[in-house]
Amino acid sequence: MMDIKTAREINDIRVAAKISSEVLEIVLKKIHPGMSTAQLDEIAHKEIISRKSKPAFLGYRGYPASICVSINNELVHGIPSESKMLKEGDLVSVDLGVNHKGFYGDIAETVPVGKISMSAQKLMDVTYRSFQQAYKNACCGKRIGDISFSIQSYVEQNGFSVVRDYCGHGIGRELHEKPEVPDFGRAGSGQELIQGMVIAIEPMVCEGDWRLRILSDGWTAVTLDNKLCAHYERMVLITENGPEILN
Repeated sequence: MMDIKTAREINDIRVAAKISSEVLEIVLKKIHPGMSTAQLDEIAHKEIISRKSKPAFLGYRGYPASICVSINNELVHGIPSESKMLKEGDLVSVDLGVNHKGFYGDIAETVPVGKISMSAQKLMDVTYRSFQQAYKNACCGKRIGDISFSIQSYVEQNGFSVVRDYCGHGIGRELHEKPEVPDFGRAGSGQELIQGMVIAIEPMVCEGDWRLRILSDGWTAVTLDNKLCAHYERMVLITENGPEILN
């Protein structure tokens, strides 16, 4: 069952979304070669707490950190570590969530560490542009499948693949709510989009094959072929006047 938000709930969700955006911006600006992913986690944790919020990921289903930091062939859920160092040419994906007074914000983005290859830059660009394609379809009367199809078709037209194992989702009083928002699908299928829905749209794109495996830590998802991947997530409110990005 989808969750249609009230005006008051939307205002509270806006605050949580804004906090997630502020914290991500600070974390991404700190990224440089030679720093550990644990340092990024510490920065994010302090920034979230300073905004009278809680790290939504910390302890969620047993997850041991405040944010996810995934490098190169790691798609999602990379656990920050003092021994995991960023180096020139890496792609690093930061995914973070906040709980502010019972409402959630969720956001993710892949960025370069210093100079990266042209192919890595293309992967990042296509991932972002696939979100833009999806955003255009997040309108009242459209369906989840229209969002999914727009991501998949754009990504595949550019020679990459979309994951099947993870997806976007509704968000509000819970971090993950209905409906699921896959990165693949058929236009015109799935749940109809209705005013008051808030969804997290998150293209997850692989340079090669989309199939993944989970590392021995039980969390980190990596590409089977060890090729690069990228991730972009934003929260979108469905309104009668079109979609609105909240963070």
